[in-house]
Amino acid sequence: MSQQVAVVTGAGTGVGRAVALELAAAGWQLVLAGRRAEPLQETASLAGGAAGGAAVVPTDVTDPAAVDALFTEAAERFGRVDLLFNNAGTFGAPTPVEDLAYDDWRAVVDLNLTGAFLCAQAAFRLMKRQDPQGGRIINNGSISAHVPRPQSIAYTATKHAVTGLTKSLSLDGRPYRIACGQIDIGNAATDMTAAMSVGVRQADGRIAPEPTMDVGDVARTVRHMAELPLEANIQFATVMATTMPYIGRG
Repeated sequence: MSQQVAVVTGAGTGVGRAVALELAAAGWQLVLAGRRAEPLQETASLAGGAAGGAAVVPTDVTDPAAVDALFTEAAERFGRVDLLFNNAGTFGAPTPVEDLAYDDWRAVVDLNLTGAFLCAQAAFRLMKRQDPQGGRIINNGSISAHVPRPQSIAYTATKHAVTGLTKSLSLDGRPYRIACGQIDIGNAATDMTAAMSVGVRQADGRIAPEPTMDVGDVARTVRHMAELPLEANIQFATVMATTMPYIGRG
């Protein structure tokens, strides 16, 4: 059983909650971050004793001061951070390019990209100075880091940018035993993807249902990435519903 420490953002629901519970079952100590305290407390309760008393830290990851406070709390409570699962994000409402409001663009960019950067920066600073030095950052990318959905320009742009963030962190982290990888997820069954069973817009304009997969399969993949020794790294992993429209999309 590991006694390593993981910070999970967006831990109150969906992929973040599933990953937190998977890590807790493997013995990780958890620092759960997200905007709302109540869902985080629910995740902590579901983790139960397996998490050894998870730290619940409501955090707006777009706020530099809040992110600094998150990692200060992690360091003060557990002494170090071995893993950041950089998961907080939003899709935004599907909108034609010409109709996308500036504020809506900014909301997606601020959360998906700036928030991911701020958390990675804070984790990097702590991992660089802690003893033993080093740790791992896993960024939640998306199938949209490779191919877009219709009317998703803000989400797609940020997820392509997350890939650049991952590569830069991997390079800059080498001297300090900081590994960085990315998981690109396609159609995990969560509240965020609930509409897929009814139907979502396809590249040819049709509205059609899409298959989904168990979010637990994502969580087990993240755990595998997280538990590799720092001398090994899964740089990019794609886990997706087998028959979803990715290969051949648009």
